[in-house]
Amino acid sequence: MSDSQQYVWYASYGSNLNSERFLCYIKGGSPAGSTRLEAGCKDPSLPLAESTFIINYPLYFAEEAAGWQSQGVAFIGLNRGRETVTYSKKYLITKEQFLDVVQQENSGGFFDIDLNAVKEKGSIMFRHNAWYGNIIYLGEDNGYPIFTFTAPWDLDDVEMKKPSHNYLATIIKGLKKAYTNEKIYLYLENKPGIKGFYLEDELSRVIAGTDS
Repeated sequence: MSDSQQYVWYASYGSNLNSERFLCYIKGGSPAGSTRLEAGCKDPSLPLAESTFIINYPLYFAEEAAGWQSQGVAFIGLNRGRETVTYSKKYLITKEQFLDVVQQENSGGFFDIDLNAVKEKGSIMFRHNAWYGNIIYLGEDNGYPIFTFTAPWDLDDVEMKKPSHNYLATIIKGLKKAYTNEKIYLYLENKPGIKGFYLEDELSRVIAGTDS
């Protein structure tokens, strides 16, 4: 097996929870609700597997993403906690595909990342001014390492921003593969960027609006 064909799990926690949206990073295209066109991976092969996963880092919403109505998008904080629960879906893809996804999430800029070093150190900040310039190692499953990426800063260092209905609905559609509407509401209602930004009825409407 060549180095690029080594497989890794990519653990998503934002809009990539929705597999249709994630596949735009693999095959190219524009996800529903977004104005951004993704380039896709050099290797457009579909993931070998996908499954639910729990990330023990806190979810929050910040920044202003042009492709998502210039509103907030998902990040995870840098402090791990055993009791911290962030719902995730992980995809088994090649190392090359994972690095292509990271590149697309960081506006296509060139970088060189040694995932073995990430595994040894726990995390590596490869681009200090990029939204998703920090790769984190989350353990292993069936002999494959699990990685995700987030911002180099922590949630206390950035202003929370409300995510758009389209962006949140994309996340919710992914969550509905494994969780009920009630559980999704309880999961989201107190997340930074949701709490104090979404009224109870508004959040309920967005969740219910993804049923059809």
